[in-house]
Amino acid sequence: MTDGPQRPAADRVFNTPLECGLRSAALLLAAYPRPCDVQRMVQYDYLVVHSGDVDGGPRSIHPPTPHRSGELLVRRSLVEAGLEFMARRKVIERTYTGLGIGYVAGEYAVMFLDALTSEYVRQLRERAAWVVQTFQEMPDEELDRFMKDRWSQWGAEFVREALLGGTDE
Repeated sequence: MTDGPQRPAADRVFNTPLECGLRSAALLLAAYPRPCDVQRMVQYDYLVVHSGDVDGGPRSIHPPTPHRSGELLVRRSLVEAGLEFMARRKVIERTYTGLGIGYVAGEYAVMFLDALTSEYVRQLRERAAWVVQTFQEMPDEELDRFMKDRWSQWGAEFVREALLGGTDE
């Protein structure tokens, strides 16, 4: 006997510490040995999922949703939970620098990610490498500006369609 209706398995994976931790592990492995702070991880997490929002970026691994820029507002707590989840398992490690707390890929990051052979994880790792290659050398202030300058555009393509009642295609 159960305590009410069971949610589908997919509902228990999305927006969980495991999902966010998986993305963080892929990003930090791509960035290794350079540490990333929480703010950069939040920005990278958005970019790895919605890489198609960036001019010249690869196709996004998640479908576009209306007003997805709002995800940036709630993403921080999810990313922090994912980092903590993976840190307890030594997939991610905390580092302490003169600038504060950073995160790097831990001793089990390669083993963990290599054990996952799905197409999604393969694409995630490709997008993580692209995010790091594209944005790692960008100073924090410049990345902040890049994100803020594009924030209101991301997801706005749905606004016109909603106002017009769909497309005629």
